[in-house]
Amino acid sequence: MTTAPERAQAPAWSAELHAQAQQFYAHQMQLLDLGEAERWAGTFTEDATFAVPTLPEPVRGRAGLVAATRRTAAGLAAAGQRHRHFIGMLDVRPRPDGAVDVRSYAIVYASQIGGESQVHRVCVCEDVLVRQDGELRVSARTVTRDDLA
Repeated sequence: MTTAPERAQAPAWSAELHAQAQQFYAHQMQLLDLGEAERWAGTFTEDATFAVPTLPEPVRGRAGLVAATRRTAAGLAAAGQRHRHFIGMLDVRPRPDGAVDVRSYAIVYASQIGGESQVHRVCVCEDVLVRQDGELRVSARTVTRDDLA
């Protein structure tokens, strides 16, 4: 008699992993908002993909992320604006292979320097996180915008 092969079970959710994910996103978004392009890109794997509806195709790799981030920062500076990204409602789901699926909501605030702040975008962010050298890194990110859904 043959038996079906056992499927690998995903590790159970843990408060520790959830806290690690929250700290990861807090740090990552602050790097982005400070315009630290290289350090922000360093929170992704070398071959990461980043798909966002404002670009015709996904950005691939850290070099692409750095270039895209610098372009955005230059555009914001020229417009006299600052963006702040708030990530919340994290749904953290470990996979059997050790990766972690994270779905979250992102609110981007736009502030005119010396002026008003307003909600710029409301998005859903779906990431695959992996560990490299003990640190969480994004291997794939897909962002969808509520206004385009």
